[in-house]
Amino acid sequence: METNTNTTLQTVITSEELLAHWQGHRNLTRRVIEAFSEKDLFNFSIGGMRPFSEMVVELLAIATPGIKEIVTGKTAAFNEDINHENKKEKLLEIWDKTTEDINAYWPQIKPEQFHDTIKSFGEYEGTVWSSIFYFIDNEIHHRGQAYVYLRALNIEPPFFYER
Repeated sequence: METNTNTTLQTVITSEELLAHWQGHRNLTRRVIEAFSEKDLFNFSIGGMRPFSEMVVELLAIATPGIKEIVTGKTAAFNEDINHENKKEKLLEIWDKTTEDINAYWPQIKPEQFHDTIKSFGEYEGTVWSSIFYFIDNEIHHRGQAYVYLRALNIEPPFFYER
């Protein structure tokens, strides 16, 4: 195997492609939320895990505040107090608003910022890109838990690769 010794930096993925990747995951998670009945979304759990609605609230508490924090440099408090009225449609409405917020804040992240060190929510130190990867990875993790719930409820989840 030959190694490339060229020291010229090449872009592996653009900021726009990373956003599209994340939004693909968000679109899939939205479809997973839709797959639940309202009752099961807010009440069903297995093995002491939280209902999926509570996991979704965590994802909402991270997404917009996290990106806003990256853009403004102002520390955001981690706040899961999101009023969804225990209604699936309200939770989806908040999900869609969060998607719009991410799209609005994203272009304000300068390419050189991705390697800056930040402390998300005043606690979690990393780079801008590693924080964004955490936001995405955390969503994938919780969506995996939701897939287990859906299977236990005899509901076919959306194909994970259709983002």
